[in-house]
Amino acid sequence: MTTDRLLSVRHLLAAAVIGLALLAVGCKAADVPVGTLLGSDETPDLSRPTGKPEFDRLDPVLRSAFQEARAAAERDGVRLVITSGWRSRAHQERLYEDALVKYGSPEEANRWVATPDQSAHVTGDAIDIGPTDGAIWVGQHGAEFGLCQTFANEMWHFELLTTPGGTCPEMLTDGSVRR
Repeated sequence: MTTDRLLSVRHLLAAAVIGLALLAVGCKAADVPVGTLLGSDETPDLSRPTGKPEFDRLDPVLRSAFQEARAAAERDGVRLVITSGWRSRAHQERLYEDALVKYGSPEEANRWVATPDQSAHVTGDAIDIGPTDGAIWVGQHGAEFGLCQTFANEMWHFELLTTPGGTCPEMLTDGSVRR
């Protein structure tokens, strides 16, 4: 079998597996939640409206802080992307329900996913940053822009928790602990 033919067969099998997985969980294109970037690898210019609620519904000061951090990271050769920004209450509820199934108890689920009433994403006050080297960069330099890693178990989750150039508060162990 030729290499091209082998790759075609692999792509077909991968598509079939994904299709079956989506069928198994009852996912349709219409089920895609508002407030999720779903694998986007770019963050637009946030200095003006983007037409995307996951960006436009973020706190304006948070958007500005991210823009400044992104420019500084780029000067250091590091790319920053918002992998999740504002989330609708309905989407946050689905994430929480999924976590209950995945982790088996509210106590364990709460370590990783907040309820809609407690999520800073729902209020536009939190962003998840990727890729990994970008999250590490913000973890090291974020306080210069007011961005602080909130939870020790979520290296990607940042909120405005200090003034630019200030000191970030000590990280919370996980999402089950609140300030």
